[in-house]
Amino acid sequence: MFKIHKKVKYALTSLKYMKKKAVKELSTAKEICAAFKMPFDPTSRVLQIMTQHEILEAVQGAYGGYRLVGDLDKVSLYDLSRMVIGPIAVTACCSSDEPDCERVDACVLKTEMGRLNSRLVKLLKEIKVSEMI
Repeated sequence: MFKIHKKVKYALTSLKYMKKKAVKELSTAKEICAAFKMPFDPTSRVLQIMTQHEILEAVQGAYGGYRLVGDLDKVSLYDLSRMVIGPIAVTACCSSDEPDCERVDACVLKTEMGRLNSRLVKLLKEIKVSEMI
């Protein structure tokens, strides 16, 4: 069944943690990982990705870290998911123009899976990250 990818959960958890802090206060990847027992490497990478997309700001140095700068009312769950994991697809045949499935020509559900994928994408675009955290 459909599940939210772990990296999306790491992103949401990190954003929720930072949202509770004072506006200028920084959070480190280590601090966030320790607080929620999340693995460091994927969480750190997700924070870097959100920085590249201007949701977070990274401050370098001994007392550096990340702080929230983006408007989470303008970022959908779809946007966040695409940022951290790439295209959203319920099955391999929905993931690109060139499906990664050897049964694509004989598939009797390709059209239905495409419709399901479209509806899922529409729903995820309606849900704002601010609602999730």
